[in-house]
Amino acid sequence: MAATIWLIKLLLAHLVTDFMLQPKRWIEQRIQKHFAATTLYLHGLITAVLAWALIGWQYWLVAITILISHIIIDGWKSYQKPLNSFFIIDQLLHVMVMVVCWYANFYTTLPIEKTWVALQTNLFFWKVLTGSIFVTLPAAILIAQLTKQWREKINDADTLADAGKWIGIIERIIILLLVLKNEYASIGLLIAAKSIIRFNEKDRPEVKTEYLVIGTLISFVLAMLTGLLIKM
Repeated sequence: MAATIWLIKLLLAHLVTDFMLQPKRWIEQRIQKHFAATTLYLHGLITAVLAWALIGWQYWLVAITILISHIIIDGWKSYQKPLNSFFIIDQLLHVMVMVVCWYANFYTTLPIEKTWVALQTNLFFWKVLTGSIFVTLPAAILIAQLTKQWREKINDADTLADAGKWIGIIERIIILLLVLKNEYASIGLLIAAKSIIRFNEKDRPEVKTEYLVIGTLISFVLAMLTGLLIKM
């Protein structure tokens, strides 16, 4: 319990300082001056001090680690293009630093070794992992192939398909989780909600409607079958 609270405090410090206490002009200065921006170091210092105050003054080495890593990660990000992928990588790197600090202070390598050995013979784990991977990009590619004949007849098909790919990945993950938790009624609500959102345009060309309906049905069926196969 204490270890979990400790990690949550680190996450809280990151959320507050990265998203609430960081003015937009600081970010703009960092993008322009990179590691020469004084606000880069000020932001890192504020993050480290708040984390230090929350987790306890005895964890000064953790605070220094967060200070240095935060400056390096944010400085690296300042050289990158303003893409969602770099934003996600940036946040994941920050979280990884916090997790490493948490693990180093509360655990040894023994739990990881025991867990890894146990997972080698855990059938359910490998089924869930394989199914989860399948419903993401592999399923998206499969659906794209199955709906290709309708997509080629649509003028803005590339934009539509790209957006639909990510929507489909998210909805399949949600459906897979719902099937594994036996929440079948919630799947019906998800289908109804998506139907209202995506199929209420009266002026949409018939071929586009067919493309969306077929793609959606295939997506839902694949996710549900994957969940049912895992549970078998």
